[in-house]
Amino acid sequence: MTTVWSKTLEPGDKWSGVISKGRLLRFTALQGDANLALLLFNAQDLTERYNMPDSLKAQYTAHLTRGNVLMSDNGRVLASIVEDELGWHDTISGLTTRAGTDAKYGATSYQQLRNEWLRSGYENMTVELVRSGLGIRDLGPVVNLFAKVYCDDDGRMIYDADHCKEGATVTLRTDMDVLIVLSNTPNPLNPIASYAAASVQLEVLDAPPLDPATDYCCNFRGENRRAFENTAEYLLLAGR
Repeated sequence: MTTVWSKTLEPGDKWSGVISKGRLLRFTALQGDANLALLLFNAQDLTERYNMPDSLKAQYTAHLTRGNVLMSDNGRVLASIVEDELGWHDTISGLTTRAGTDAKYGATSYQQLRNEWLRSGYENMTVELVRSGLGIRDLGPVVNLFAKVYCDDDGRMIYDADHCKEGATVTLRTDMDVLIVLSNTPNPLNPIASYAAASVQLEVLDAPPLDPATDYCCNFRGENRRAFENTAEYLLLAGR
């Protein structure tokens, strides 16, 4: 498969853009302990976006891996995880904030350090949403690619700092035209005292045609198949 486009997100970077249906998005951790926050919207109707509760409830899981899909609030598939070397991507711990970043790593500002200041995930996402005519009210739960957060027997959320190794990859397939919003900022539960963020490479490639009869994600669960059927109907009627 030929790479259509690629970009490296350095620690603290943010990015957003529209990616058409039928592409592969291959993310690679260029160092260990990576965390890349991701939001997805229907590029043709930005009121439709990734719905964390429905995605997890329908697939009987609290984390995402190969076979799982990112469902929208209309019960359609925005993207599917088609390859995954890690087996676990965090859906529950959210984004870092300005207050939390200052308290943990020390207060910094753009006025002091220019591009070397320590960005928060909340601010990064908000800036990128505004670029597409959205705002804070459109900021929902994110998927933290490369991160593993689980609950112990006492209900405490635990961050696994050894989960992501250098070179680990996860690949998503776009099943609709999507607006993707990314923030390469630390996981809020990462206990490391330094600003822990690895560089992440994003490669966009053309995906092979989807065959519902054999596609792993489509047949992963009955709920997934129904979401793919909803998506196919939507695209057919929209002429896409």
